[in-house]
Amino acid sequence: MDMKKRIHLELRNRTPSDVKELVLDNCRSYEGKIEGLTDEFEELEFLSTINVGLTSVANLPKLNKLKKLELSDNRISGGLEVLAEKCPNLTHLNLSGNKIKDLGTIEPLKKLENLKSLDLFNCEVTNLNDYRENVFKLLPQLTYLDGYDRDDKEAPDSDAEGYVEGLDDEEEDEDGM
Repeated sequence: MDMKKRIHLELRNRTPSDVKELVLDNCRSYEGKIEGLTDEFEELEFLSTINVGLTSVANLPKLNKLKKLELSDNRISGGLEVLAEKCPNLTHLNLSGNKIKDLGTIEPLKKLENLKSLDLFNCEVTNLNDYRENVFKLLPQLTYLDGYDRDDKEAPDSDAEGYVEGLDDEEEDEDGM
């Protein structure tokens, strides 16, 4: 299913401005770009586009309220400056399983002042010497890198769900352990 069709289905007779969460995992992107997502999704706080064949985030609309962006298992290799411009309030960014090879590629994320958590599992950049130390130096605002803080303590909630205030169901998390 293509991304535009999937977005239409996910709306379920709501207007884009009513949507806080949008999961588009495993649908197809056209020419590796985000499509069908507009700045009408002004209330969006969580967007997941896992394994959709993205090579670029250039078509991302302005999403001021977006806090968590899941981009894992795509083919993104650069162009991350768009995220600082379009999603200035991001706190969580998952780029695991993309084609990120060097620190220069993630440098534009410095402009994301609220970014607390960044995941780069299965990206080539993780093979660099002193990878963790250098990423924390480059992005001082980060608390967690790949689920762990500077002192190698695990993030309290490394679960992908329950990130939006008021939607966190702690009892459910405890049962799932």
